[in-house]
Amino acid sequence: MNKVPKWFTAIAIVALLWNLLGCLAFVSDLQLSPKDLAKLTPGQQALYNARPSWAVAATALAVLGGAIGCIGLLIRKKWARVLFLLSLVGILLQDFGLFALVNGTALAGPVAIVLQSLVLVIAIGLILLSHLAIARGWLV
Repeated sequence: MNKVPKWFTAIAIVALLWNLLGCLAFVSDLQLSPKDLAKLTPGQQALYNARPSWAVAATALAVLGGAIGCIGLLIRKKWARVLFLLSLVGILLQDFGLFALVNGTALAGPVAIVLQSLVLVIAIGLILLSHLAIARGWLV
């Protein structure tokens, strides 16, 4: 295994924190009570109630795949790329469920689009990073 540059480890740590925040947001979302839902805007309530259950499962795949993939980077394992690919599939399915089927754009507004775009860009970046790490012999 080739020596891993410090910037790679720094990016992997930041990416892990990012994905752990996603896991926390997902768990928080699952634990919303009726009282919590009542505090949301009507558009957010409609989006929450209209999303398909498979899109919620896709979100779990996205955040867990990303977090475990980052752990894979930190312990220098090639399987990290597979988990990042699964995470990307989860993101794409989640976005399809929220924006194509439910029209989350109208319900959640432009902030949701910006955030989901950022999530997508980071996921693609992690796939590319893992590919580079494999090519350079940083992962085994």
